[in-house]
Amino acid sequence: MKKYQDTTVRSTAMRRLSTISGTRIALFLVAVPLLLSLSLLLGPTGTMLPDLDSPVGKAIMILRLNRLVMGLLVGAALSVSGVVFQAILRNPLAEPYVLGVSGGAGLGATMAILFGAVSAIPLSLPVMAFMSAVATLFLVYGIASRGSGGVPSVYSLILSGVIISAICSSLIMFLVSMASVEGLHNVIWWMLGNLQPAPANQRFVSSLFIVSGIAGAWLLASRLNSLTLGREMAHYQGINADAVIVAGLLCATLTAATAVSIAGMIGFVGLIVPHVTRAMFGPDHRWLVPLAAVGGGTFLAVCDAFARTVLAPIEIPVGVVTALAGGPFFLLILQRKMKSAWIG
Repeated sequence: MKKYQDTTVRSTAMRRLSTISGTRIALFLVAVPLLLSLSLLLGPTGTMLPDLDSPVGKAIMILRLNRLVMGLLVGAALSVSGVVFQAILRNPLAEPYVLGVSGGAGLGATMAILFGAVSAIPLSLPVMAFMSAVATLFLVYGIASRGSGGVPSVYSLILSGVIISAICSSLIMFLVSMASVEGLHNVIWWMLGNLQPAPANQRFVSSLFIVSGIAGAWLLASRLNSLTLGREMAHYQGINADAVIVAGLLCATLTAATAVSIAGMIGFVGLIVPHVTRAMFGPDHRWLVPLAAVGGGTFLAVCDAFARTVLAPIEIPVGVVTALAGGPFFLLILQRKMKSAWIG
């Protein structure tokens, strides 16, 4: 009897995963192009399109379009990374910045910039960021798992992530203090987070990495649905949970590390967008992954337009805007989950 009840509960949970509102999807698809168009209109010169008949106007428009593309790529990468981390770790606070993955990727990217690897080998920046991010992720997970039977709590993950991220930041500051004036300027501006277009070859390679990571996450979507209901549910459906976890972590780390390598330290996008998308459209990852990718790209593009407009002609780094928005959001989620005792 109990086995029948458990099966019924699981079937009900899976049916709920598959429900999604068509009206909300339609509104979302209408809002996205409007917001992207608005981000093209906003700039230090005013809220209108530049004069496309003049060389200066054309240059401004090309720059805005390139920044829009950068925002879409980076925002999509960070958002999908947050979705996958939250599904695999089964807690709502997991995201690349909080778990230290961004800090690890930042350390690898800083080394590539300051040691001259970027100028010699264009692929070195995303590759070093990815390798450093993977090492950081497994270090955080390993530290958090000690003494907890191999299943770390959200508190231990956050604490370990914060500590490792602080260590990575200290190492970055040490490298910066030893750098030349030119290297110092490049790294500091990069660390603040910005969507200045990267070189064409680097953008092309980074786009391939990000699209591959997002595609991999989407292919794992149905398995992530089962995994969020517990390892027992995944095993009941014939899914190898360990293989899904490893593949998901690699996809999430690849996208996050690549985003950091081309745009710097932009935090909390992987926390805000997955939560908002999940609240609007439900927890089915077959929809959540692509919708979070579109929503994250749109969110970051709008944040970038706000950053370059609000104090014009001074431009605020977009990482500052996302941090100001994400900090209170993080504390709100933490407070609610502590009250509900959902995490542990």
